[in-house]
Amino acid sequence: MTDAFAIASPLLRLLDAETAHHATIAALKLLPYRAPPANDPGLAVRAFGLDFPNPIGLAAGFDKNAEVADAMLGFGFGFVEVGTLTPRAQPGNPRPRAFRLIEDRAVINRYGFNNDGHAPARARLSKRALRGIVGVNIGANKDAADRVADYVAGVHAFADVASYFTINVSSPNTPGLRDLQEPQALSELLARVIEARDAAPLRRPLLLKIAPDLTLAQLDAIVRVARDRRIDGMIVSNTTISRPLTLRSHFAKQSGGLSGAPLFDLSTRMLAQTFLRVEGQFPLIGVGGVDSAEAALAKIDAGATLVQLYSALVYEGPALVARIKRGLIEILALDKEALAARIGKCAAASCRAE
Repeated sequence: MTDAFAIASPLLRLLDAETAHHATIAALKLLPYRAPPANDPGLAVRAFGLDFPNPIGLAAGFDKNAEVADAMLGFGFGFVEVGTLTPRAQPGNPRPRAFRLIEDRAVINRYGFNNDGHAPARARLSKRALRGIVGVNIGANKDAADRVADYVAGVHAFADVASYFTINVSSPNTPGLRDLQEPQALSELLARVIEARDAAPLRRPLLLKIAPDLTLAQLDAIVRVARDRRIDGMIVSNTTISRPLTLRSHFAKQSGGLSGAPLFDLSTRMLAQTFLRVEGQFPLIGVGGVDSAEAALAKIDAGATLVQLYSALVYEGPALVARIKRGLIEILALDKEALAARIGKCAAASCRAE
């Protein structure tokens, strides 16, 4: 498939970003199941009570409807996160709503949680043999009367098929959603979601995904709530509504969330600030602009136990995953224990993993 991507990539570039993505998902669905490749033992990570074969994950947004999780694990990802999923299907925002910023190696999207809803995704996940770690990113319908209830419904829907849950309150493309990051609203949300999670037969780790556009005072409050509610981890970060002055693409002024290379610095600074405030109470996943082993290691050094990527696949294809893993081993080849120590800094005794 990696060779096929190299052949198909120029053709996909002739399509608009969203159509190309749909074509990619359709092609992946045709692939027969293949077991993930073997991983160097030095890449293994234990976090949130789960054993990850390597720290490189696929971020939410690529497989919105849980259609190709096994195919992506087959490319060597250590874990895959599907969604964002809402209780009811919704079309999202009007098209066009996704744009490649080729000169900037970036993407802007304003999808607005377009997805098929809980039921179809749950049906697909329930057919898996639970091979590999697949997290479920849950959100609220745009017109929900009680958005918190939508998150609770997500926990109920996927409790027996999700390896972990991500609470997405940081997408910029659903009006008012980021208001749930405010302390009082966030505390209520986490309390109700944790209650639902703890009542389920299987206790799944619960992670919170935050925006990169927070002030440090806002971050203080969010981390305080997260620690008080004893969540299992945080993901830093979602896309940004900011626009760096360095952007060159004519799509730079499109509204929506910016991801890819220009997000790297902002998201990594937010990750480092979050790590300082968490004080080892739970692990962090770093996401935003990861497109190389060096970028992944920078996230790890900033405080991440695990790393996610998505936008880089648009430009590099699935072979990127193997290159990053190989690069992590090669960078630290002179010190066999160094990588494990750096990756495991927050998966060790100082972090709550059980």
